[in-house]
Amino acid sequence: MLVRLTKLSCPAYQWFHALKIKKCLPLCAPRCSSTSAVPQITTHYTIHPREKDKRWEGVNMERFAEEADVVIVGAGPAGLSAAIRLKQLAAEQEKDIRVCLVEKAAQIGAHTLSGACLDPAAFKELFPDWKEKGAPLNTPVTEDRFAILTEKHRIPVPILPGLPMNNHGNYIVRLGHLVSWMGEQAEALGVEVYPGYAAAEVLYHEDGSVKGIATNDVGIQKDGAPKTTFERGLELHAKVTIFAEGCHGHLAKQLYKKFDLRASCDAQTYGIGLKELWVIDEKKWKPGRVDHTVGWPLDRHTYGGSFLYHLNEGEPLVAVGFVVGLDYQNPYLSPFREFQRWKHHPSIRPTLEGGKRIAYGARALNEGGLQSIPKLTFPGGLLIGCSPGFMNVPKIKGTHTAMKSGSLAAEAIFKQLTSENLQSKTAGLHVTEYEDNLKQSWVWKELHAVRNIRPSCHGILGVYGGMIYTGIFYWILRGMEPWTLKHKGSDSEQLKPAKDCTPIEYPKPDGQISFDLLSSVALSGTNHEHDQPAHLTLKDDSIPVNRNLSIYDGPEQRFCPAGFSPFTSTFSSILATPSPFIT
Repeated sequence: MLVRLTKLSCPAYQWFHALKIKKCLPLCAPRCSSTSAVPQITTHYTIHPREKDKRWEGVNMERFAEEADVVIVGAGPAGLSAAIRLKQLAAEQEKDIRVCLVEKAAQIGAHTLSGACLDPAAFKELFPDWKEKGAPLNTPVTEDRFAILTEKHRIPVPILPGLPMNNHGNYIVRLGHLVSWMGEQAEALGVEVYPGYAAAEVLYHEDGSVKGIATNDVGIQKDGAPKTTFERGLELHAKVTIFAEGCHGHLAKQLYKKFDLRASCDAQTYGIGLKELWVIDEKKWKPGRVDHTVGWPLDRHTYGGSFLYHLNEGEPLVAVGFVVGLDYQNPYLSPFREFQRWKHHPSIRPTLEGGKRIAYGARALNEGGLQSIPKLTFPGGLLIGCSPGFMNVPKIKGTHTAMKSGSLAAEAIFKQLTSENLQSKTAGLHVTEYEDNLKQSWVWKELHAVRNIRPSCHGILGVYGGMIYTGIFYWILRGMEPWTLKHKGSDSEQLKPAKDCTPIEYPKPDGQISFDLLSSVALSGTNHEHDQPAHLTLKDDSIPVNRNLSIYDGPEQRFCPAGFSPFTSTFSSILATPSPFIT
């Protein structure tokens, strides 16, 4: 929650006062960027090393270590697919392989909000007997609709066979339930699953190859000091470490820099997807119906759209959601409020009237596609799933490609681990075959076919130009055009200064169809102890004031789906990633 400036600490208030009253632009006036005048926001040990902090003198920093063959970071669809495939292969060939999987959520699937349209291709490859095993794929798509919205009207657009938005053969699923079910299958195969343990640090051998990971320390105060209950995390060492963190994972970002993995690809571009789960009037419930829209309330230069899925889970549930590309131009745009406004459209509101919202959540999306995929392997480890970004953007689907990448990684790793002629230049194995196999799979073919659709939206017609491009070059030529369009650059470079933009006046939520942010976050299941450090941090505490506030009027208070901002009463709640404004 934002607070009045008079309630802020004295140094913070003086800094804000100097900025607002003197109209100082720190980028042009070095005296305003003095670190002594900037209030300390970040307390994380990567910014303020513990060895330089007297409060940590004498604290036992020894960690217990475990050895495994493969360690997997992240128990989403990709990480679980890798773990399951490894143990399937081990069982088939009667090999003994220790696979450990760490997941920050307290329970497998707890961080996965229900409501997704699943292409089951990779799932069926991994579980040919999924029906006999009772997999929770309960809602086959029975009706597919797509439309362009104006403020008052809905313009239907036909979905022809072969277009990305065609969902014939797909399933609407409660993805959290599906991930939980996959976790049960993994444990039954012998995977060691450790929920409630976040991977906090990448460990390296002396030769520079990845050695494994360390889980997070516990018992630390909000100001970074140790509590009496402080305990070091656990080290997990492995021959190969698989990073399946999801979009914008903090360990993957470190690996990009250490191994220069993004040297030969475009900058990644992102979207923010907001989602709600509703129980609606049964008379309005159409199990198996899939609705997608583009247009209002976004302008043609803001990439985004909506979805509304009717689930068949024993009660009249619908998942409604809204996606906004983070390369938008107006810093006053609020993805959350655009979502709330969208629900009032005459073609959407009737479905929700009389219903009850039971869950809210948001997640970041990698939207760069093929052009933005980094190098995937490095000595001791590899990247799978949404971490490097295998999302098919026009389909709004990435679960199937993420799962397939996990299976392919497992097959390549297993081959090396069980090779009688295994030789490695480094202590950590470099499994280059994984990337080669991925480029020969249907994943690469699928992403190559749609590679130009997202960047085609940057023209004068915006999103509608992208739709025209899709109709000509994808539906007719199936992506065989001999060129590959480039992205415009990083998302933050597209944002215009606040002085060049008009503030957006959003309608007040009515508490029935649209809601405020505070009541929404209360439904997200997010729960943090008050006296603990922020799990997201800033590298430079001066940026929120010197750059974000002075030039862009603090857009992080609007684009964050939980409303977190550095400018809180305690200066400790840091905005959610992915953020083009964190540097």
